[in-house]
Amino acid sequence: MFKHILVPTDLTDRSTTALEIAVKMALIEEGKITLLHVVEMIEDSECDEFSDFYKKLERRAYRRMEKMVNLHAGKAVNIEKQITFGKRVGGIIRYAHEQDIDLIVLSSHRIEPQDMTVGWGTISYRVSILSHCPVMLVK
Repeated sequence: MFKHILVPTDLTDRSTTALEIAVKMALIEEGKITLLHVVEMIEDSECDEFSDFYKKLERRAYRRMEKMVNLHAGKAVNIEKQITFGKRVGGIIRYAHEQDIDLIVLSSHRIEPQDMTVGWGTISYRVSILSHCPVMLVK
């Protein structure tokens, strides 16, 4: 059912949980996973102006993603790492569409019963609304 699963990561431990769930699902379906990190770019700036800065962020993200993937070494699952640049929500949606992703699994925050109006503008919420494919939010 879900042959290609996308796991967007902000490189935090919450993303590790989303990856763990995606791995379990991919093992059942013999599917593959793409671990995606979108490096947020500074608005209204030239890319050349900050190229060293972005390269440093890319190297750091790759190292962190490598650690996440290594947690699943020895499991019969294919996990590919991808890093893109731009706006997070747009980058995730664009990648999912261009790569014909079947499912997006990403971490989400908990809604507090005392103030349920907070959190509707989060990345996970916007991705879940804009995605062409099913989205699983992991808490």
